Amino acid sequence: MPSVPPQPPVAPSHLPVALFAMDPVHLPELFPPALLARLRELARIDPTLVVQDFTRPEATAALAQTEILITGWGCPPIDADVLAAAPHLHTVLHAAGSVRNLIGEAAWERGLTVSSAVRANALPVAEYTLAAILLAGKDAFGLRERFRRERVYPAPGEYAHVGNLGRRIGVIGASRVGRRVLDLLRPFELTTTLYDPYVDAAEARSLGATALPLDELLRTSDIVSLHAPDIPETYRMLDADRLALIPDGGVLINTSRGALVDPEALTEELVSGRLGAVLDVTEPEPLPANSPLYNLPNVFLTPHIAGSLGNELARLGGTVVDELALLAAGLPPAHRVWHSDLARSA
Repeated sequence: MPSVPPQPPVAPSHLPVALFAMDPVHLPELFPPALLARLRELARIDPTLVVQDFTRPEATAALAQTEILITGWGCPPIDADVLAAAPHLHTVLHAAGSVRNLIGEAAWERGLTVSSAVRANALPVAEYTLAAILLAGKDAFGLRERFRRERVYPAPGEYAHVGNLGRRIGVIGASRVGRRVLDLLRPFELTTTLYDPYVDAAEARSLGATALPLDELLRTSDIVSLHAPDIPETYRMLDADRLALIPDGGVLINTSRGALVDPEALTEELVSGRLGAVLDVTEPEPLPANSPLYNLPNVFLTPHIAGSLGNELARLGGTVVDELALLAAGLPPAHRVWHSDLARSA
């Protein structure tokens, strides 16, 4: 008799019905086999059905039974139409960062439980930022370009501007990433300041920084690192006047969003050579092919890599599985997001 291939176990009927909603390309890295097996022990979910368009017939049919949406990059907004098609939906577990553009007002009004892996995603961004701060303090980016060009060591006296002892670091935004950066900076002999309108002096001290108004922070920082959220209040918060406050030779690090900085003013500062920059995000993104920033020796550009990539994505999927386990045990998710959180998250 012909052999019958083994069939995957059928999930018990008491488990909640879940649905993947994201760009399918991310699923294997977010949920490698071991994580996917754990997830399927906690929910009834079809890993072959990954929704990226809620209006398609197969998505509409699945939504009618769905209790938990497991979302990620590429998921369309969860708006009133989606909610109408998903009468049993009560929880969204987001295997990525901010849910600001994912969860519509109707979802908050319905009282959905929303959880995000934003804290897990904050770690690689903070690690990237720490590396950028320390390398910028050694002028590693500029000296590399000079070494490639001249192929001789600079004279010892030309290193006077180099070093991290007492280097002044200004952190803008005590978001999850900003707080993680401050924590990672603690072991180093740096002078760290913080601007965040929601953080008072005592809380800033507890984070290892001195609270300063934004303009004073810019005037007194060798390196400025942006970690504020992308909201209307922060649009172009670093305009030409504020960029001009950063001392000559200062470095701007942006791993947040390009919209926080006036791109024309920043380009002017960088082309002049007065400032340097480490830019993982820009506006527009990516920059046009003819942008001068690609070829400037004082600019270090990366293609939006600070957040979770490659094997780091499994950390995000693992967060979702852990949240699902808590829900199965009748406990609240550890990383729940509230509507009020979105004003200060990044």
